Order: sequence, then structure tokens, then C-alpha cells
Amino acid sequence: MHLFSPLRRITAHYGREGEDYLVELHLSEARRLFNSLDPAPFIEKDLDADAESYIVDTVQDFPLALPLKLVIYLPASECDSEQARSIPTAVCNYFDYCAHHADMNLRFMLLQGRASLIIGLLFLFACLAGREMLSTPHPGLVRDMFGEGLLICGWVAMWRPIQIYLYDWWPIRRMRRIYEKIRAMPVEVRELPG
Repeated sequence: MHLFSPLRRITAHYGREGEDYLVELHLSEARRLFNSLDPAPFIEKDLDADAESYIVDTVQDFPLALPLKLVIYLPASECDSEQARSIPTAVCNYFDYCAHHADMNLRFMLLQGRASLIIGLLFLFACLAGREMLSTPHPGLVRDMFGEGLLICGWVAMWRPIQIYLYDWWPIRRMRRIYEKIRAMPVEVRELPG
């Protein structure tokens, strides 16, 4: 029962229709959803940074498996405009682009991780070989210092590939999944409640 209490606290703040929890956005004009500096047609425009941030942050509050619906409220005079009718397609296109961009970032990071791993391993082996060449039957402080220094340097060279493969790729993968969820969410444009 305690496992579900954080979800209850989150869902208590959002509307619900059937199985879907609602991500609601109230706008005074349809064009406020989009980046005003983007010259592309509405279907291909970037979303306004604040609108995107609100949608993404809200979706992040919920488990990915929970069904959500994006509802955009506009004044009655705006609901039948061409811009309002293009909103569902524009939102889908924008988050499809975001998912693709996150996927490209993930691929680049893993490619960088492979290159870092190869370089790190070669450097580690060079350091270990150098350490072996320093080994003599007569131990000495200077030899021990250089030997331990080479060993530490070799393992420090492995830091970046280990960081990439253990930690760095998770947030990008999660964001890609969030963008894919938003892209697939139903989007409805409704009249602002009076």
C-alpha cells in the first residue's frame, strides 16, 4: 500500500477521463504553443520552450506505462482555426523529432564510449607494461612510486568509458522514451471552460 502513495499524490493533482490522466495546457491563442521565432509552417514548428518544458515535466511525473492525454484549451474563437486543427500533428511531429534527436545523441555517446574504451584499454596495458619493466629484484621507493603511479594512471584512463557505459546513457534513453510517449499520446484541442 505504501508503494502506491507517491503515485496517488501525483495523480491527485491531475484530471482524469476514463483510463487517461490529463496533461492540460490553457492558452489564450494557438500560436502561443509554438516558438514565435521559428519560420516553419505550424505543422513543423518548434514548440515554445515553456510549453515543451511543462508537457515534458508533467509526463515525467507519471510512470511511463500510465495512459495520458494532452488537452490544450483555447478560446472558442481559436478552436476552429487552421492553427488549432494542426496542433495534434504539430505536437506529434515535434516530439518525434525530439525522440530522433535523443536517439542520435545516445548513438553518438555509445560510439564515443567505444572509442574511449579502446583508448583507455590501450593506455592501461601500456601503463601495466611500463610497470612491469620497472620491476627489479631490488625494490626501491622511487621504483614503487613510479610503478603505483603508472597503475593509477592506467585505471584513471578507464574512468570515462566506465562512466559512459554505467551512468551517462540512462538519462538519454529515459528522455527518448518520454518523447516517444508524448508523441504517441492523444492530443485534443478544446474550448476553454467558461
